[in-house]
Amino acid sequence: MKPEELSQLLMKMRKDTQEGKLSWRIDVQTTEGNEEKYTVYEEEQDWIVDECYVSYLCNYRGQEFCLITYELIKTAGKQVKTNNYLFLPPLGVRLFSLHTLLPHSVDADAMLVSQVHTLWEVLMGLVKKQSNQVEFHITEASVSIEEG
Repeated sequence: MKPEELSQLLMKMRKDTQEGKLSWRIDVQTTEGNEEKYTVYEEEQDWIVDECYVSYLCNYRGQEFCLITYELIKTAGKQVKTNNYLFLPPLGVRLFSLHTLLPHSVDADAMLVSQVHTLWEVLMGLVKKQSNQVEFHITEASVSIEEG
């Protein structure tokens, strides 16, 4: 799917969600709450590294839809750098592993990343309201450097 098509689809899905017509399962795996962190040395300073995967799963117009996002977050003092990746894996591929997901990556431009973020905000608003439209799961992950 082209980024523009996915962006349009996410806008429609967000609208249907806001109208109460669409339910989601959200699975988050993150290192942000971990006490132990790993660091990388770049640009003459140490950066603390966090990772966050989010799986957005729903049944949209009779078909299963799954979008997985990955965010690599580097922090040095007040400086924060992020890299965002989006994946549209086929049925059966739900692993939070960059190596497994890379063949299913989507070219993410700023507009598409913004659409995903806006959907996230809508869904988190529903989670805060304890809406039955969103089944939300969060787990702690360990940071791993995948080589290759």
